[in-house]
Amino acid sequence: MAIKKFEHVGIQVKDLVTSIDFYTNVVGLELLKKEGHVDPAITLAFLGIEGEGEPLVEIIEGYNPNLPAEGKVHHLAFTVEDIEAEIERVKEHGVTFVEEAVTTLPNGAKYIFFYGPDGEWIEFFQPHI
Repeated sequence: MAIKKFEHVGIQVKDLVTSIDFYTNVVGLELLKKEGHVDPAITLAFLGIEGEGEPLVEIIEGYNPNLPAEGKVHHLAFTVEDIEAEIERVKEHGVTFVEEAVTTLPNGAKYIFFYGPDGEWIEFFQPHI
């Protein structure tokens, strides 16, 4: 048995609407679908890259929103073409950065982390060209 592809990352959230707004308007993902669950207390939303139709992120409301930030997920990483431009864009949405400075790896790739609405870390990653 071999892994076929990356499916998605599930993140437990307190408020589905707030998180959908954040992941669509700030991060830049597309809402693919919202749906219920066999447990009526749980609502799911799946988000992905516009036009691809494949889910990358599943946000889950009603499961257990009281986990610490590190219990939700450590981080989500998204590839960007111009990290500085993306930093300026998300600053317009009032995001808080984990650290203000971009980290540049020895191979020239760059990354920065910022917080999502429930304290989860989101990484923008610019590979070395």
